[in-house]
Amino acid sequence: MKKLLLYLQNRQTQMASVLLFVLSVAFVVYLNPREAKFKYEFQKGKPWLYENLVAPFDFAVVKSSEELEKERKQLRNNKTLFLVREEGLKTAALSQFEKEISRKWRLAKDSGLLTTNTSPSLAGVVQNGKKIISHIYDKGVLKPIESDVSRNYGEILLTEKGISKAVSFENFYTIKEAAMYARTNLPYSSNEEVYNLVIGVIINNLDYNILFDENTTNNYLKSQLDNILPTKGLVQRGELVIFKGNLVDDEKFAKLSSLRQAYEGSFSTKASLYYILFGQILLVSILFLVLFLFLYQFRQRIMEDVSKLTFILVNVLLMVFMAKIVMDFGVEYIYLAPFPILPIVMRSFFDTRIALFVHMVAMLLIGFLVPNSFEFIFLQFIAGIFAIILVNNLYKRGQLFFTAAKIIAVYCLSYLSMAIIQEGSFKQIEMINFAYFAGNGFLTLISFPLIYMEEKLFGFVSDVSLLELSDTNNPLLRELAQKAPGTFQHSLQVANLAEAAVLSINGNALLVRTGALYHDIGKMTYPMYFIENQHTGLNPHDELSFEESAQMIIGHVKEGIKIAKKNNLPDVLIDFIRTHHGTTTVMYFYKQYIKNFPEQEVDLKKFTYPGPKPFSKETAALMMADSVEAASRSMNKPDHDNIDKLVESIIDHQMESGQFENAEITLREIKDIKKIFKKMLMNIYHVRIQYPE
Repeated sequence: MKKLLLYLQNRQTQMASVLLFVLSVAFVVYLNPREAKFKYEFQKGKPWLYENLVAPFDFAVVKSSEELEKERKQLRNNKTLFLVREEGLKTAALSQFEKEISRKWRLAKDSGLLTTNTSPSLAGVVQNGKKIISHIYDKGVLKPIESDVSRNYGEILLTEKGISKAVSFENFYTIKEAAMYARTNLPYSSNEEVYNLVIGVIINNLDYNILFDENTTNNYLKSQLDNILPTKGLVQRGELVIFKGNLVDDEKFAKLSSLRQAYEGSFSTKASLYYILFGQILLVSILFLVLFLFLYQFRQRIMEDVSKLTFILVNVLLMVFMAKIVMDFGVEYIYLAPFPILPIVMRSFFDTRIALFVHMVAMLLIGFLVPNSFEFIFLQFIAGIFAIILVNNLYKRGQLFFTAAKIIAVYCLSYLSMAIIQEGSFKQIEMINFAYFAGNGFLTLISFPLIYMEEKLFGFVSDVSLLELSDTNNPLLRELAQKAPGTFQHSLQVANLAEAAVLSINGNALLVRTGALYHDIGKMTYPMYFIENQHTGLNPHDELSFEESAQMIIGHVKEGIKIAKKNNLPDVLIDFIRTHHGTTTVMYFYKQYIKNFPEQEVDLKKFTYPGPKPFSKETAALMMADSVEAASRSMNKPDHDNIDKLVESIIDHQMESGQFENAEITLREIKDIKKIFKKMLMNIYHVRIQYPE
C-alpha cells in the first residue's frame, strides 16, 4: 500500500494531466448531438468521388430552402383576393333615397321650383330612382384597395350569402363610374329642376358595397403557405441515386441532401444511440490523444506544467462550447463565431507550432457539430494560419485591428473562391455569409481583453506584457541603472546579443530580450562586488576569502530571484535569472583557491551555481550571450581571431559541461548563434580610425 501511495505521489502531475484530458473528452462528447453522421461528403458542382450510391431505403426528396421560398413568393405574388358584398347596404340605400327625395320634393313644390303641370309624379320619380340605385348596388361599387395588394394577385373571389365565385375588378363600378351611370340613365334630362334634384340625392348617398376582405385573404394565404409540401418526389429502395464520377447537379444534390437528412434521423432507437455515443467517445478521444502525444513528444515542459495544460484545454473547450451555443441559435450563424481567437490567444503565450496544432484539433472537434464540415474546417484552418502569421509579433494594440481586417479579407476570399468553384457563378453565392465574416473579424478583437484576462488568471505573460516590462523606464530597470550602472550596460549588451541569436533560430526574441534585461538584477544588492561596477580602483573581494568571494558572486542569482518576486515579475522571467549561469563554476576564484591552497581538498559546491540548467532555446541563448559578453570585455586585442576563439571556447565549454542538455536546442542552432555573436562582437569592437590631435 505504501508503495502504491508513493507511486501515485510521484506521479501526481502525470495523473492530473491524464485527468484533464479525460474530462475534456467527456465535455466534448456531452456537447455532441446524439445522432448519426452521414458518411459521405459532397458538394454541388463537384464530382461524386465514391462508388455508385444506391438508396438503402425509401426516402422523400426534400425541397431546398430556395425552392420553398420560391413557392412561397409565388403564392404571395399570386394570392387569392377575397371580396365581400355588404348585403344590407342596397336596402338601406333604397329606403334612404325614398325618404330624402320625398322630403326634398315637397320643399321644392312649396317653394315653387316644381310645377304640377310640367313635373312628373313623385311616385314615378321614386320608382325610376330606385331602379337606378338597385342596378348600381346589384352590380356593386368597389371600395378602392391598396395598390400593393391590388398589384399582386391571382384570382378574385366574391363572397355572397356564404358562396364564393370568381370575379374581376371590371365587374364592379367605382364611385365615379356609378355616378356616371346614374347621370346617363336618369330619364328626366329634359326637366332640369327634377333631374338635378334626383341625381343629387342619388349621388350624394352612393356608398361602397363591395369590400376587400383582408382577414379572409390573409387566412387563406396562410393556409396555402402552411400546406406547401416540403417534398417533391420519392426515391425507392434499390434505386440508383448517383453514379461514381457524376457531377452533383441540383437534382442529385437534392436527393443526396434528402438521403443524408433521412439517414441521420433514422437512428432513434436506444441501441443506435449507444453505438453513436461509443463512436463519438472514440473519435473525440483519438483527437485529444493526438494533442496529448504531440505535447508529450515535442513540448514535454507543458505536460509537466498543469496550469499550462489546463490553459490549452480550457481554450479548446471554450471554442467547442461557443460552436455549440451558436449552432443552437441557428446553423447559419456558425461563420459569425470568432474562432481565430484561439490561435491568436495561443500564439500570445506559446510558439507557432502549438498555436497551429491546437487550432487544428479544435476545428476538427467542432467539425463534428457543423454541417458541411469540409468547407467549415477549410475556412477556419486558413483563417487560423493567417491569424498566427499576422500576430506573430503582437507588440501594439493597433496591430490587432489590422489583423481583424485582414482575417475578414481572408475569410471572404477563401469563401468566394470555394463558392465560385461549387456554384459556377456569382448568383448562387450566399451573400449573407460575407456579413457574418465581417462580424467574425470584429468579434476577433475580443481576443485582446481575453489575453489580458487569461494572463492574470493563469499567471502567464503575453508579448504585450513583455514589451511593457522591457521598457527601460520600468522602475526596476531604472533602479538597476542607478545602483549598478555597469551591470545595466552589460544587461543591455546581453539583451542585444541574445535577441539577435534567438531571432536567427526562430525563438521568442522579445522574451529573451526582456529576460536578459532582468537577469542580473540581483547585483543591485552588492553592486561593488562585481567588476563592471568597480570604478574607484577598490576591490572589496580583497577583504574576503576565495570561498566568500565565490559565494558573493553566486549570491546574485538568489538575490535576483528575491527582488523579482518582490516586484511581481512573472515566473517566465525569473527562469532567466535562475538559469543564466546554470550549474557552472565561478572559475576565477576556484582557480585562485587551487593555486593558493594546492594541498587542500576543494569543496566544489562552494564555487558552483545551484542551477537549474537552461531548459529552452531562450534560456540557453541568454547563458551564451551573458558569458560571451562578459568575457569579451577582458580582451586586450579584440580582433577577428581572438573573438572567434573566445566565442568558440566559451560555448564549447558550456556544451561539454552539459549546460544545454535540458534545452530544446540543436547543434545547428548553436552554430548559428556562434556566427551571430562573432558578427555582433566584431561590430562592437571594430577598430576606429585614430584622428590627429
